Order: sequence, then C-alpha cells, then structure tokens
Amino acid sequence: MGEERSQEIENEQAKMNTASAAHGWREMVAGDLPRVLAIADKCHPDHPEDEAVFRERLELFAGGCCVLEQDGETVGYIICHPATFGHPVPLDTLLGELPDNADVLYIHDISIDLGMRGQGLASEAVDHAKLLARNHGFDRVALVAVNRSQIFWAKHDFVTVADEDIREALVGYGGASSYMVCDLT
Repeated sequence: MGEERSQEIENEQAKMNTASAAHGWREMVAGDLPRVLAIADKCHPDHPEDEAVFRERLELFAGGCCVLEQDGETVGYIICHPATFGHPVPLDTLLGELPDNADVLYIHDISIDLGMRGQGLASEAVDHAKLLARNHGFDRVALVAVNRSQIFWAKHDFVTVADEDIREALVGYGGASSYMVCDLT
C-alpha cells in the first residue's frame, strides 16, 4: 500500500474515531445482546434471527460488532464479518467459522432504534464498516439490502449485483431484497 493511501486511511480512522466517540459507538460485548436483539426485532420484524446468530458473529469477529450508546442505553448496532463475494449469508444461519478465502467484508446488519433515526447514525456505521474493511485488507464491502433500503445503500456507493445464483440465495430474505457491493478502490 502506498504512503499516500496509508495516510488517507489514517485520516479516515482518526475522523471515524472522533465521530464514534462523539456519538457513543463502542465495541459490542456479550452483555449487549439482549438490547441488540430488541432493536433487531423492532427494526426487522420480517427478518427475525436467533440470539445464537448474533452471539456467533460476535465470537467470530468481535471487531466487526459495535453498539451505539446514548445516555447509557444501547440505541443501535452494526455487525459485520469477513465473507466470500457473491455468496450472501443465509438469514438466521450460523456460520461455524469465517471462510479461509474471505475477500469481502459483509455487513450482516446495521440497525438504529426507530426513535434515533434521522441523525446520520446509520451512515456513520456504514463509514465505520468501510474503514474496517480497508484496515483488514478488503477492497469491497457487501450486504443484503432488505426492507426496500437499496436507495440508502446506493447513496453510500453500493450497487446491486444481478446474478441468478445470488437471486436464488436471497429467497429467504423476501422479494424486496438485493445483494449489493461497494468497491473501495
């Protein structure tokens, strides 16, 4: 990596650390899971997932799991982990382990409590995921957009990957879902 690119990443990281501290983002711990699940249930009632899924993501890639605290209460979270491009992770499924051939950082979920929306906190979480991807050597971030959120993701430079195998893998997510990727290069 060139010196100029290294400096750019350091600048982004400093900006993200300042924003994270100002808004109360911190690394998730197991004790956060009950509140994280409550937020997930409110924000994604059509895409329920078992606590074991959240717990496993935290155990496999703790650095990709963060919560947002405000006045001592968890009001949002982000969960992401290394994955293989073009292979959307099935909903409510344990991974077992992270893939050896991971070539993308996968955003499993970003959720902000309904009462906290409209403050740019989800966008801040997306920026954090992009920085995390760069810091771990990934040049792409992928996700499954649900609940007609494609417009939000497009504003953050994500594009839909249209492929028949991927569409078949998304059946469990419902008809309004899309596999999307952001190229960080």
